Amino acid sequence: MIITFTANPSLDRTVALPGPLERGEVQRAVSVRQESGGKGVNVSRALVASGLESLAVLPGADGDPVLAGLRESAVPFVSLPIDEPLRTNVALTEPGGVTTKINEPGPVLGADQQEALVKLLLESSRGASWVVLAGSLPPGFPDNFYATVARRIREAGNGTAPLIAVDSSGAPLAAALTGNGASDAGTSGGPGTGGGTTTGSGKPDLLKPNAEELAELAAAAGFAPASGDELEADPAAAAAAAAAVVRSGVGAVLATLGSKGAVLVTADGAWLATHPPVAAVSTVGAGDSALAGYLLAHGRGATPADCLRQAVAHGAAAASLPGSTVPAVNQTTPDAVTITALRKD
Repeated sequence: MIITFTANPSLDRTVALPGPLERGEVQRAVSVRQESGGKGVNVSRALVASGLESLAVLPGADGDPVLAGLRESAVPFVSLPIDEPLRTNVALTEPGGVTTKINEPGPVLGADQQEALVKLLLESSRGASWVVLAGSLPPGFPDNFYATVARRIREAGNGTAPLIAVDSSGAPLAAALTGNGASDAGTSGGPGTGGGTTTGSGKPDLLKPNAEELAELAAAAGFAPASGDELEADPAAAAAAAAAVVRSGVGAVLATLGSKGAVLVTADGAWLATHPPVAAVSTVGAGDSALAGYLLAHGRGATPADCLRQAVAHGAAAASLPGSTVPAVNQTTPDAVTITALRKD
C-alpha cells in the first residue's frame, strides 16, 4: 500500500486553447477538462490506474467536488472534514504542450486542524510501504511541516516505518532537505539499496524535484550555483547536483528534466533515462506520474535503473494525454526508454 498525503488538494481545470495564449484578448477554448488534483492525489490516481493499492489522505468536506471526483474515479481516500471549499487551479494549454498555470492558495487550516490531519495520516500509514508527502502547503502551515511529519511517521513506526518521498517546492522542499530541526542521524541507504532513512530523521528517502527545484536544493547542499535551465540542458551536471543533495543525508533524488528525461542518484550510483520525443498535449501532472511510475516499479522489486525507466515512461505518457489525465502502466512504453550510467561527481 502506498499512502499519499496532499495538504492542499485542488480541483484542476484544464482549458485547451487553439493557439498561443494572447494576453488581454478574448480566446475560445477548444476543450475543458476537470479532475481532482494536487500532487499526492495525482500520484494516487496514477497508481490506482495501474492496479496498485493506494490511499489518498487529504482535507475536504464530504460534498466537495475534489472528493466527489475521487469517488467517481474509484480512488480510495480518507479525508479530514473542513468547512471551507478546496481550491480550484486553472491550467491553460497551448498546442505543443506549453502550459500556463494559475493556482489558488487554498483554505486556511488552524493549528488544531493541522494536527488532526497529521494524526489521520499517521493512522493511515501503518503497514504502508511508502508515504508520499506532496504539493504546496495551505496558508498558515509552517515551512518545516513535511520534515516534522516525516519524523513523526518514523517515530510512530518504531523501526518499521514506511519509506518517505517528498515532492514539493520552495521553503517546504528546502526544509525537507535539512530536516529543519528534526533528529538527523544520517541514512542507512536509500530506497535503491533496500534501506531507509534513520528512525527519527525528518529527511526523506526520496526527493522528486524538477530542474529548477534541484538547482535550489543543490545550492543549499553546497553545490556550485547553477540554474534550472543549465541543469536541464546538462544531465551530467544534474546528476552531480543531485549527488550533493544525497550526500546531505537524503536517500535518493529523482530529478525530472522535462523533455530531457530524468536522472536518479542514490548512494550507489547515478543514471540518466531518456524517452523518444512525444507529441506533448499537456505537461500538467507529468512529474506526479513520473513519481508514480518510480513507486510502481520499486514495489515490484525493480533495480534503481529500472525504477527510473518506468518513471520516465510514465512521465512521457502523461505529457501526451490531455489535462491532468494520468496514464495506466499499459499506456507507457518503458522499452523505449534509454538508460545511461552517469558519474555522481
